[in-house]
Amino acid sequence: MSPVVPHSGETCVKVSLADRSYDIRIKAGLLRDIGRSLRDLGFSGKVAVVTNATIGRLYTQTVQSSLKAAGYHVTQVVLPEGERSKTLRTVSLILDKLAQCQFERGSVLVALGGGVIGDLAGFAAAIYVRGIPFIQVPTTLVAQVDSSVGGKTGVNHAVGKNLIGSFHQPRLVLIDPDMLKTLPTREWIAGLAEVIKYGVIADEAFFSYLEGHIDAIRKMEEGPVIHVIARSCEIKASVVAQDERESNLRRILNFGHTVGHALESLGGYRKLIHGEAVAIGMVLEAELARELGHCSNEVVSRLRALVKRAGLPDALPPTTFPKLWGAMQHDKKVAQGRVYCVLPEQVGRVVVVPLDQAQFKRWFSERRRKPSQARAPRSSSWSATAHRT
Repeated sequence: MSPVVPHSGETCVKVSLADRSYDIRIKAGLLRDIGRSLRDLGFSGKVAVVTNATIGRLYTQTVQSSLKAAGYHVTQVVLPEGERSKTLRTVSLILDKLAQCQFERGSVLVALGGGVIGDLAGFAAAIYVRGIPFIQVPTTLVAQVDSSVGGKTGVNHAVGKNLIGSFHQPRLVLIDPDMLKTLPTREWIAGLAEVIKYGVIADEAFFSYLEGHIDAIRKMEEGPVIHVIARSCEIKASVVAQDERESNLRRILNFGHTVGHALESLGGYRKLIHGEAVAIGMVLEAELARELGHCSNEVVSRLRALVKRAGLPDALPPTTFPKLWGAMQHDKKVAQGRVYCVLPEQVGRVVVVPLDQAQFKRWFSERRRKPSQARAPRSSSWSATAHRT
């Protein structure tokens, strides 16, 4: 599967889901054409732009001007910022505004922001009058390569991340790489974790490309940046098309997230931002895979080296086994009381396995005693089911 590149220079990746199919359009300056893009989809009437204050100051005028020029009546909904705002209380703010402005099923909601805004706006769109269409306009790298694609929406619960939500596919994803230039450096670097993830789970050649171009990517050179966005979207679109609701194959997209989400939760969503937690999670889950005989030390070394060259953290923050294991128990990937984890077998191929508490505890204790010692892989008694790709 290759992205389509129209004559306009725009890159387009299609997410194929029968009557729920949609395009991911990628082009610098695309934000200015949002009004025409909605018109091309046949929408008319009211549009609500959901954003936060920081994003609003940067892009609201451009978005509203384009929408109004296309004939839309525009309402703006400004939400609190940060992962801690992903709550049902915040979703209610969106629903209240939609109801007050008499939005109907044919009205459109635009998610203008990062992953938090996309999740909140998408969930509100999924449940308002039992579902209205929405458009994703992701402004962060994490959102552009991952969270804006695939239809996962939702909010956090006090005991775990993303425990409340629904699948609600967007009608369109508009990606303007120019918006990445306004990201704080920490947010930009954090987004590279999700990019690296795609190379590990599905494409060794892409991982090698990242190894060879990570310096140019960190400098935000346009060509490499557009390539990594397009390829990441392409991989995710392919996985989502085969398994929309994460019943099987789509679980591979959770590489790094079993440990990563637990670390976010343990830090109260204040200490680590999502990409940083995923980076640590990927390295630790690769270490675990090596310990249990799923992969070689070379896989761990290559991954750790790329994570560090990208400027991402790779070390487990201070915690205890009971705290970490307890947080993992509340992850949405738990099934029938068992925690499932994605482990690499080689760069470009992974397997999903149920975690055994005793083995995980032994690994955790051993790495605490010898955190820098690389151990040779040994055989595992885990039943490695699920998917390789």
